[in-house]
Amino acid sequence: MRDALSILASATVPPSSAPPPGHYRHPHRQSTTSTTAKPQPHPNPKHNKPQFPTYSPLLSSYRRDNRQSLTYNTELASKLAEDGMFEDFLMISESVVASGVKPSEFLALLNAKCVAIGVARVLDEGNLHSVVKMLFNGLEKIGIDPVQMFDAVSTESLRRECRRLLKRGEVEQLVSFMETLAGFKFQIRELVEPSDVISLCISQRDPTAAIRYAQNFPHMEIMFCSIILEFGKKRDLASALTAFEAAKQNTSTPNMHAYRTIIDVCGLCGDYLKSRTIYEGLLAGNITPNVYVFNSLMNVNSRDLNYALGTYKKMKKLGVTAEITTHNILLKSCCVAAKVELAQDIYKEIRELESKGALKSDVFTYSTMIKVFADAKMWKNALEVKEDMVTSGVIPDTVTWSSLISACANAGLVEQAIKLFDEMLEAGGQPNSRCFNILLHACVEACQYDRAFRLFKSWKERGSEQTTSDNNLNSSDDSLAVHHTRVTSRPYSHLTTGVPFRPTTSTYNILMKACGADYYRAKALMDEMKTLGLSPNQISWSTLIDVCGGSGNVAGAIQILRSLHETGIQPDVIAYTTAIKICVKHKKPKLAFMLFAEMKKYEIKPNLVTYKTILTARSRYGSLQEVQQSLAVYQQMRKAGYKPNDYYLKQLIEEWCEGVLQNEHHNEGQFASRITDFGPQSMLLEKVAEHLQDSNAESLSIDLQGLTKVEARIIVLAVLRKIKEKYIAGNSMEDDVSIILGLQELGSDFIKGESDGVKEAVIRLLEHDLGLQVFAAGSRSGRGKGSRMYSSSIGETIERSESKQASESPTRRPMVLQRLKVTRESLHHWLQKKMESSPLSITVTTQ
Repeated sequence: MRDALSILASATVPPSSAPPPGHYRHPHRQSTTSTTAKPQPHPNPKHNKPQFPTYSPLLSSYRRDNRQSLTYNTELASKLAEDGMFEDFLMISESVVASGVKPSEFLALLNAKCVAIGVARVLDEGNLHSVVKMLFNGLEKIGIDPVQMFDAVSTESLRRECRRLLKRGEVEQLVSFMETLAGFKFQIRELVEPSDVISLCISQRDPTAAIRYAQNFPHMEIMFCSIILEFGKKRDLASALTAFEAAKQNTSTPNMHAYRTIIDVCGLCGDYLKSRTIYEGLLAGNITPNVYVFNSLMNVNSRDLNYALGTYKKMKKLGVTAEITTHNILLKSCCVAAKVELAQDIYKEIRELESKGALKSDVFTYSTMIKVFADAKMWKNALEVKEDMVTSGVIPDTVTWSSLISACANAGLVEQAIKLFDEMLEAGGQPNSRCFNILLHACVEACQYDRAFRLFKSWKERGSEQTTSDNNLNSSDDSLAVHHTRVTSRPYSHLTTGVPFRPTTSTYNILMKACGADYYRAKALMDEMKTLGLSPNQISWSTLIDVCGGSGNVAGAIQILRSLHETGIQPDVIAYTTAIKICVKHKKPKLAFMLFAEMKKYEIKPNLVTYKTILTARSRYGSLQEVQQSLAVYQQMRKAGYKPNDYYLKQLIEEWCEGVLQNEHHNEGQFASRITDFGPQSMLLEKVAEHLQDSNAESLSIDLQGLTKVEARIIVLAVLRKIKEKYIAGNSMEDDVSIILGLQELGSDFIKGESDGVKEAVIRLLEHDLGLQVFAAGSRSGRGKGSRMYSSSIGETIERSESKQASESPTRRPMVLQRLKVTRESLHHWLQKKMESSPLSITVTTQ
């Protein structure tokens, strides 16, 4: 086929060596056939000049043949294109153009319909490469614009192919195809919606493809901002930053819209520090951000009031005029930080600027200020802001009314809150579910449970058509008595004059709290919630657990908690804390600690309320294990970053330690007053925990360095009680007990750290109160019979260090580590006496 096409192509140009028939020969040039023949003179003497034959018939024939050949070749090329044989089509096209035919003339003779049919055929076969690489590139080489080859039919074929690639998610092939078409000045916007291509790139987390696609449009700056924002909505800050850097490289001047968008995205992704870095980069380049960039920066950092105020001052210093949005963000930041006075100052400044005509307050200004007062329970101030709002001609919206109702509800003013709700209805406001819930919550907080249920019933039946302050709502309704165990679900009324009430999960959660200890009514509310298509959340289940436990059914409350795991719902810290609180309230400390351990198993982090609740699980300690449990919780609490009030725990620990003195004629009221001797930075509980750890079971050394005499007393008693319980469990004494007091210079009676009389207090406790034998044991003391040295590794290290210093400095007295020793025989005798006198003195208590 190609050979035949080559022959056809060569036939389109007439050969130059063969003259046409009747071609005139020069008179002086001899013929190649006869050398003797001579030209005969013309008989007419007037025509002695040579006579040339006319060329018009010959040229016409030549042109006619050329036209026929061109027509034939264009028809052949059209047929080849229709059959999708673009390679052969291009060979014919190149030959025709090479023969001297203008590309425009050749293009005019082509059958555009045939070419469109061929393109559609090839694209339907999925051979996009043939169209792009061969047809487009080949036509461009011979000087033909490929776009002119496409009509409505072929363009529709391209559109279908683009949609197919989009639907299949082949983003790389689609973007490459778009780049090729755009390079030939093709209107790619007509082929596929640009937002759909961008969405595909976003969904596949491919910022590079999105950037390449955007670069094909003249308004790429706007598209870059859209790409940055869409990646931000997906919480993909890294891809958004990639698009932002591409936007900077493709623009000669800073695009403030892009800067504002990336700062907003930093806020969406929770990386406010990155927003500050971007802002500082602008300032480092001596570029002044506009007011919108400043607003976005302040809004993203609104939780940091100091930074927001600093940015505002910097904005004024650079000469950027603040607008009402700027001041609104400052009010928002004050609201978050609960800075009421500062918010009032800013609000006053806004009012002054408004009186001068410098700016105009909007509904957000007043709503934010009202919320500031609502959170601070300053309901009168909130109502004053409402009056300013009405005076300025700003119409309150639903958010404004919600904040006003919340201000009165937070202050416990149920009647005032309901009055505002009625006022909103009279003003044509459309209450949302939050407004309804605020009123219900106010009733519950004020213990007006009956009223909450009456409001709920009225709203379900009549929507918000009837004012809730009507007397019929305050009347008693036996059908809605608190002790009823069923709640009837009724259809909602869609009255034309009222706003339909659509309860939410929060609505039912509030009503469940109003059930008190009526578990069956709370359970009926949860069932009704499910019938309405609402899903109970963690608060719903926690409330149900609390109601069940409040009725005294501890086992039922625990069963509800267990059922959450069975239904595939992971209980949160609130659910577990509620269950632990129930166990503590009903004197079930072991069950409470079991639930606390279960939280650790499911990797649920306790909060401050959880720790405080579990630490009050016991009113007294009966065993070493119970003390160790509480001390372990206390240490976890400190490690988690909470600052516990350990006063109560120290009291229990001291009481447990003083239990060693039972039957020793000890005044039980004596130790209770000593708890006040603990300083605010006391490490008593840490020291007790250290000495009571099971890992220190074999350690018979008690370190009292740095402790007060009250703390030292408790530490010694704690270790002795530990020894006593181990002895009862069958562990006998194998060694003496060493008590480290502190460092002392040779020849001095003062022991470092003994200014509070630790030594005398410990000796009095051991010898007088407990009847144990105590010996002094110093690092340089004699080691005769009964005076064996029991030093710890720390003490030996200090002794060696001090001895070395003494040898190097003879003018300095050497330091020795002073210790007391309680012999094994003395401890054994004391333990035996305790067992004989009171064998049940430290029986483990079970609750």
